[in-house]
Amino acid sequence: MTLSPSISQHLQKITLPDGNSHKGQNGKLLVIGGSELFHAASKWSLDIASKFVDMVFYASVPSNNELVREAKGAFWNGIVLERDEIPNYITEADCILIGPGMDRSAETKELVTKLVADFPDRRWVIDAGALQTIEPTQFPDGSILTPHQGEYDRIFNLLGGSMDNLLARGITVLLKGPSDYVYHRAAVTTITGGNPGMTKGGTGDVLAGLVAALYCKQEAETAAVVGSFINKQTGEYLAEKVGPFFNSSDLAGAIPEVFWRVLREVTAV
Repeated sequence: MTLSPSISQHLQKITLPDGNSHKGQNGKLLVIGGSELFHAASKWSLDIASKFVDMVFYASVPSNNELVREAKGAFWNGIVLERDEIPNYITEADCILIGPGMDRSAETKELVTKLVADFPDRRWVIDAGALQTIEPTQFPDGSILTPHQGEYDRIFNLLGGSMDNLLARGITVLLKGPSDYVYHRAAVTTITGGNPGMTKGGTGDVLAGLVAALYCKQEAETAAVVGSFINKQTGEYLAEKVGPFFNSSDLAGAIPEVFWRVLREVTAV
Protein backbone atom coordinates (compact mmCIF):
# COMPACT_ATOMS: atom_id res chain seq x y z
CA MET A 1 0.00 0.00 0.00
CA THR A 2 1.51 3.29 -1.17
CA LEU A 3 0.24 6.44 0.52
CA SER A 4 0.67 10.06 -0.45
CA PRO A 5 1.99 12.27 2.36
CA SER A 6 -1.40 13.98 2.61
CA ILE A 7 -3.38 10.75 3.01
CA SER A 8 -0.86 9.41 5.52
CA GLN A 9 -1.08 12.60 7.59
CA HIS A 10 -4.87 12.44 7.70
CA LEU A 11 -4.86 8.77 8.70
CA GLN A 12 -2.56 9.63 11.58
CA LYS A 13 -5.05 12.27 12.76
CA ILE A 14 -7.80 9.70 13.27
CA THR A 15 -8.68 9.41 16.95
CA LEU A 16 -10.06 6.17 18.37
CA PRO A 17 -12.63 5.84 21.17
CA ASP A 18 -11.19 6.31 24.63
CA GLY A 19 -11.12 3.17 26.73
CA ASN A 20 -13.10 4.92 29.48
CA SER A 21 -15.74 6.44 27.21
CA HIS A 22 -19.45 5.83 27.60
CA LYS A 23 -22.37 5.36 25.22
CA GLY A 24 -22.89 8.44 23.10
CA GLN A 25 -19.41 9.90 23.59
CA ASN A 26 -18.04 8.37 20.39
CA GLY A 27 -20.43 9.95 17.96
CA LYS A 28 -24.12 10.52 17.31
CA LEU A 29 -25.17 10.76 13.68
CA LEU A 30 -28.52 11.81 12.27
CA VAL A 31 -29.27 10.57 8.73
CA ILE A 32 -32.08 12.30 6.84
CA GLY A 33 -32.72 10.56 3.55
CA GLY A 34 -34.70 8.16 1.45
CA SER A 35 -37.87 8.68 -0.55
CA GLU A 36 -40.71 6.68 -2.04
CA LEU A 37 -38.62 6.28 -5.21
CA PHE A 38 -35.18 5.58 -3.70
CA HIS A 39 -36.17 3.63 -0.61
CA ALA A 40 -32.95 1.61 -0.23
CA ALA A 41 -30.24 4.26 -0.68
CA SER A 42 -30.03 5.50 2.90
CA LYS A 43 -29.86 1.89 4.15
CA TRP A 44 -26.20 1.71 3.12
CA SER A 45 -25.39 5.03 4.79
CA LEU A 46 -27.01 3.82 8.01
CA ASP A 47 -25.36 0.43 7.82
CA ILE A 48 -21.79 1.70 7.59
CA ALA A 49 -22.31 4.58 10.04
CA SER A 50 -23.59 2.23 12.74
CA LYS A 51 -20.21 0.50 12.76
CA PHE A 52 -18.33 3.72 13.61
CA VAL A 53 -20.54 5.81 15.89
CA ASP A 54 -22.40 5.02 19.10
CA MET A 55 -25.84 6.13 17.96
CA VAL A 56 -27.54 6.55 14.58
CA PHE A 57 -30.86 8.37 14.22
CA TYR A 58 -32.80 8.07 10.97
CA ALA A 59 -35.62 10.13 9.49
CA SER A 60 -37.29 9.53 6.13
CA VAL A 61 -40.71 9.71 4.51
CA PRO A 62 -43.37 7.94 6.60
CA SER A 63 -43.66 4.96 4.24
CA ASN A 64 -39.92 4.46 4.32
CA ASN A 65 -39.87 4.74 8.11
CA GLU A 66 -42.22 1.77 8.17
CA LEU A 67 -39.86 -0.16 5.90
CA VAL A 68 -36.96 0.67 8.21
CA ARG A 69 -38.86 -0.51 11.26
CA GLU A 70 -39.71 -3.82 9.60
CA ALA A 71 -36.13 -4.49 8.55
CA LYS A 72 -34.36 -2.85 11.49
CA GLY A 73 -33.62 -6.06 13.34
CA ALA A 74 -31.91 -7.57 10.32
CA PHE A 75 -30.11 -4.56 8.87
CA TRP A 76 -29.95 -1.45 11.01
CA ASN A 77 -28.87 -0.43 14.47
CA GLY A 78 -30.46 2.89 15.23
CA ILE A 79 -33.50 4.90 16.19
CA VAL A 80 -36.17 5.71 13.61
CA LEU A 81 -37.69 9.20 13.83
CA GLU A 82 -40.71 10.86 12.33
CA ARG A 83 -39.86 13.99 10.39
CA ASP A 84 -41.44 16.30 12.96
CA GLU A 85 -38.89 15.02 15.48
CA ILE A 86 -35.90 16.03 13.36
CA PRO A 87 -35.18 19.43 15.00
CA ASN A 88 -34.81 17.88 18.45
CA TYR A 89 -32.30 15.33 17.21
CA ILE A 90 -30.33 17.80 15.09
CA THR A 91 -29.30 19.55 18.28
CA GLU A 92 -28.31 16.23 19.87
CA ALA A 93 -26.36 14.80 16.94
CA ASP A 94 -22.67 15.52 16.37
CA CYS A 95 -23.22 15.50 12.61
CA ILE A 96 -26.14 15.38 10.18
CA LEU A 97 -26.03 13.56 6.84
CA ILE A 98 -28.80 14.77 4.55
CA GLY A 99 -29.65 13.65 1.04
CA PRO A 100 -29.02 9.93 0.40
CA GLY A 101 -31.99 8.62 -1.55
CA MET A 102 -33.89 11.93 -1.46
CA ASP A 103 -35.58 12.87 -4.72
CA ARG A 104 -35.40 16.21 -6.51
CA SER A 105 -38.87 17.28 -5.42
CA ALA A 106 -40.25 20.54 -4.09
CA GLU A 107 -40.74 18.78 -0.76
CA THR A 108 -37.05 17.89 -0.59
CA LYS A 109 -36.03 21.44 -1.44
CA GLU A 110 -38.36 22.88 1.20
CA LEU A 111 -37.16 20.49 3.91
CA VAL A 112 -33.44 20.88 3.19
CA THR A 113 -33.67 24.66 2.84
CA LYS A 114 -35.43 25.01 6.19
CA LEU A 115 -33.16 22.67 8.12
CA VAL A 116 -29.83 24.12 6.98
CA ALA A 117 -31.16 27.65 7.54
CA ASP A 118 -32.46 26.85 11.03
CA PHE A 119 -29.30 25.01 12.12
CA PRO A 120 -26.37 26.61 10.25
CA ASP A 121 -23.84 25.92 13.01
CA ARG A 122 -24.19 22.13 13.03
CA ARG A 123 -21.84 19.78 11.19
CA TRP A 124 -23.52 18.88 7.90
CA VAL A 125 -22.67 16.36 5.18
CA ILE A 126 -24.79 17.19 2.13
CA ASP A 127 -25.28 14.48 -0.47
CA ALA A 128 -27.38 13.46 -3.48
CA GLY A 129 -30.93 14.90 -3.50
CA ALA A 130 -30.04 17.59 -0.98
CA LEU A 131 -27.13 18.74 -3.15
CA GLN A 132 -29.35 18.85 -6.22
CA THR A 133 -32.12 21.03 -4.83
CA ILE A 134 -30.63 23.93 -2.86
CA GLU A 135 -28.45 26.81 -3.96
CA PRO A 136 -24.70 26.90 -3.20
CA THR A 137 -25.18 30.02 -1.09
CA GLN A 138 -27.36 27.94 1.24
CA PHE A 139 -24.67 25.39 2.11
CA PRO A 140 -23.70 25.94 5.76
CA ASP A 141 -20.16 27.10 6.49
CA GLY A 142 -17.95 24.17 7.44
CA SER A 143 -20.12 21.57 5.75
CA ILE A 144 -18.92 18.66 3.60
CA LEU A 145 -20.36 18.22 0.11
CA THR A 146 -20.14 14.84 -1.65
CA PRO A 147 -21.02 15.45 -5.32
CA HIS A 148 -20.48 13.25 -8.33
CA GLN A 149 -19.30 15.06 -11.47
CA GLY A 150 -22.76 16.16 -12.61
CA GLU A 151 -23.63 17.58 -9.20
CA TYR A 152 -20.24 19.28 -9.00
CA ASP A 153 -20.77 20.88 -12.43
CA ARG A 154 -24.14 22.25 -11.34
CA ILE A 155 -22.62 23.88 -8.26
CA PHE A 156 -19.62 25.14 -10.25
CA ASN A 157 -21.84 26.76 -12.89
CA LEU A 158 -24.18 28.33 -10.34
CA LEU A 159 -21.13 29.89 -8.70
CA GLY A 160 -20.02 31.43 -11.98
CA GLY A 161 -17.17 29.03 -12.68
CA SER A 162 -15.25 29.25 -9.41
CA MET A 163 -15.39 27.37 -6.12
CA ASP A 164 -13.21 29.93 -4.32
CA ASN A 165 -16.02 31.59 -2.35
CA LEU A 166 -17.33 28.21 -1.26
CA LEU A 167 -13.92 27.00 -0.09
CA ALA A 168 -13.25 30.30 1.69
CA ARG A 169 -16.23 29.51 3.92
CA GLY A 170 -14.53 26.37 5.19
CA ILE A 171 -16.69 24.08 3.06
CA THR A 172 -15.03 20.80 2.05
CA VAL A 173 -15.86 19.28 -1.33
CA LEU A 174 -15.37 15.57 -1.99
CA LEU A 175 -15.71 15.08 -5.75
CA LYS A 176 -16.42 11.40 -6.46
CA GLY A 177 -15.15 9.63 -9.57
CA PRO A 178 -12.58 7.13 -10.86
CA SER A 179 -10.21 9.27 -8.80
CA ASP A 180 -11.70 11.26 -5.93
CA TYR A 181 -10.64 14.83 -5.18
CA VAL A 182 -10.99 16.50 -1.80
CA TYR A 183 -10.94 20.30 -1.90
CA HIS A 184 -10.46 22.09 1.41
CA ARG A 185 -9.51 25.76 1.36
CA ALA A 186 -6.31 25.89 -0.76
CA ALA A 187 -5.52 22.17 -0.48
CA VAL A 188 -6.45 19.47 -2.99
CA THR A 189 -5.95 15.79 -2.17
CA THR A 190 -6.25 13.16 -4.89
CA ILE A 191 -7.38 9.65 -3.95
CA THR A 192 -6.87 7.00 -6.59
CA GLY A 193 -8.01 3.39 -6.68
CA GLY A 194 -11.23 1.50 -7.04
CA ASN A 195 -12.41 -0.80 -9.82
CA PRO A 196 -15.49 -1.58 -11.96
CA GLY A 197 -17.20 -3.23 -8.99
CA MET A 198 -17.49 0.23 -7.46
CA THR A 199 -19.93 1.33 -10.17
CA LYS A 200 -22.74 -0.51 -8.38
CA GLY A 201 -25.63 1.54 -7.05
CA GLY A 202 -25.17 2.49 -3.43
CA THR A 203 -21.39 2.83 -3.22
CA GLY A 204 -21.77 6.61 -2.98
CA ASP A 205 -24.27 6.14 -0.16
CA VAL A 206 -21.73 3.98 1.68
CA LEU A 207 -19.11 6.69 1.21
CA ALA A 208 -21.44 9.44 2.44
CA GLY A 209 -22.30 7.42 5.54
CA LEU A 210 -18.65 6.73 6.29
CA VAL A 211 -17.61 10.36 5.84
CA ALA A 212 -20.48 11.56 8.04
CA ALA A 213 -19.66 9.03 10.75
CA LEU A 214 -16.05 10.20 10.75
CA TYR A 215 -17.08 13.86 10.78
CA CYS A 216 -18.84 13.27 14.10
CA LYS A 217 -15.44 13.34 15.84
CA GLN A 218 -12.80 14.15 13.21
CA GLU A 219 -12.11 17.36 11.29
CA ALA A 220 -13.90 17.85 7.97
CA GLU A 221 -10.91 17.48 5.66
CA THR A 222 -9.70 14.39 7.51
CA ALA A 223 -13.17 12.82 7.39
CA ALA A 224 -13.41 13.37 3.64
CA VAL A 225 -9.89 12.22 2.76
CA VAL A 226 -9.89 9.15 5.00
CA GLY A 227 -13.45 8.21 4.07
CA SER A 228 -12.63 8.33 0.37
CA PHE A 229 -9.37 6.44 0.78
CA ILE A 230 -10.85 3.64 2.88
CA ASN A 231 -13.83 3.31 0.54
CA LYS A 232 -11.54 2.81 -2.45
CA GLN A 233 -9.15 0.54 -0.58
CA THR A 234 -12.07 -1.66 0.40
CA GLY A 235 -13.19 -1.85 -3.22
CA GLU A 236 -9.72 -3.05 -4.19
CA TYR A 237 -9.70 -5.57 -1.34
CA LEU A 238 -13.00 -7.03 -2.51
CA ALA A 239 -11.86 -7.09 -6.14
CA GLU A 240 -8.87 -9.22 -5.16
CA LYS A 241 -11.26 -11.74 -3.61
CA VAL A 242 -14.22 -11.77 -6.01
CA GLY A 243 -13.32 -9.54 -8.96
CA PRO A 244 -16.10 -7.06 -9.79
CA PHE A 245 -18.77 -9.34 -8.32
CA PHE A 246 -19.66 -7.50 -5.13
CA ASN A 247 -22.32 -5.01 -4.13
CA SER A 248 -22.69 -2.08 -1.77
CA SER A 249 -23.67 -4.28 1.16
CA ASP A 250 -20.44 -6.23 0.66
CA LEU A 251 -18.54 -2.93 0.60
CA ALA A 252 -20.11 -1.71 3.85
CA GLY A 253 -19.45 -5.06 5.49
CA ALA A 254 -15.75 -5.12 4.58
CA ILE A 255 -14.86 -1.51 5.42
CA PRO A 256 -14.22 -2.03 9.17
CA GLU A 257 -11.68 -4.81 8.48
CA VAL A 258 -9.84 -2.76 5.86
CA PHE A 259 -9.97 0.41 7.97
CA TRP A 260 -8.51 -1.34 11.01
CA ARG A 261 -5.74 -2.96 8.96
CA VAL A 262 -4.80 0.38 7.39
CA LEU A 263 -4.77 2.16 10.76
CA ARG A 264 -2.53 -0.51 12.25
CA GLU A 265 -0.10 -0.25 9.35
CA VAL A 266 0.03 3.53 9.34
CA THR A 267 -0.31 4.47 13.01
CA ALA A 268 0.81 1.31 14.84
CA VAL A 269 -2.34 1.26 17.00
